[in-house]
Amino acid sequence: MNEEIARRLLELAQILADQNANAFRIRSYRQAARTVRNLREPVKELIKREGLEGLDRLPGIGKSLARSIYQIATTGRLPMLDRLRGETDPAQLLATVPGIGSELAQRIHNDLHVDTLEELEAAAYDGRLALLEGFGEKRIAGIRDSLAARLGRIRQFTQNKSAAEPNVNEILDVDNEYRNKASQGYLPRIAPRRFNPKREAWLPILHTKRGNTHYTAIFSNTARAHQLNRTHDWVVVYYDDDHQEGQYTVVTALAGSLKGRRIVRGRESECERLFQKNNFGDSSLQVRKGPIVQTL
Repeated sequence: MNEEIARRLLELAQILADQNANAFRIRSYRQAARTVRNLREPVKELIKREGLEGLDRLPGIGKSLARSIYQIATTGRLPMLDRLRGETDPAQLLATVPGIGSELAQRIHNDLHVDTLEELEAAAYDGRLALLEGFGEKRIAGIRDSLAARLGRIRQFTQNKSAAEPNVNEILDVDNEYRNKASQGYLPRIAPRRFNPKREAWLPILHTKRGNTHYTAIFSNTARAHQLNRTHDWVVVYYDDDHQEGQYTVVTALAGSLKGRRIVRGRESECERLFQKNNFGDSSLQVRKGPIVQTL
């Protein structure tokens, strides 16, 4: 298991290097691989005895890397590696939750626009999941319990009451940087494995940073995006730091008061307040004035 974790971390570091990501981050993953490989006990035993905190105390391993190692050790997968390979499938992720098969997972993704386990948990509590056929009280209760167990340990480990989600201005700024650089051909391209039978490297990817937060931006390659012909409009923005990780999808609004604007899905009201505050006249939303921020 230690060797497998180290291999995954090294593979991630190499992909980040190939995609022109931050050099310090690349070195951190390589150092983490060496640390795991040199451990005198299995990582799973360390986690069992000391939890995520035990990983955090290892040399050169901070909260973000501890979270990655924990994910590999307990689930056999590393979501970041999947998306950098172009293998991300939201419906497949949702289907890993007990009580949700592949058919229900696809419906949740298509009808509720749920892409992550965190969004699924929110839908289980706010009533949206109950609106779908096949989701009774007993099934939803089981989903809540399963997600609480699955997400709880990482939340407790990374919880920081002073940490807030990235503001919409910053997310839109990353979206703006991504689309500008993609249109100008400045970004490396990957060949996603889904919906790409010819294995063409068509999907631009951006790694950038704002403060202590790392961002990865990529056009949506989901079944829904292909069905609606929005693969070059919907941009998935992933973020992570020592306190949290998550993702948002930025789209062009097609109706209502925000029509034509770039908005963060699920945070439309904040976007509207941002537009009103800054009185933007350009519907393309040039959030940051001046030169585009250099990719890190």
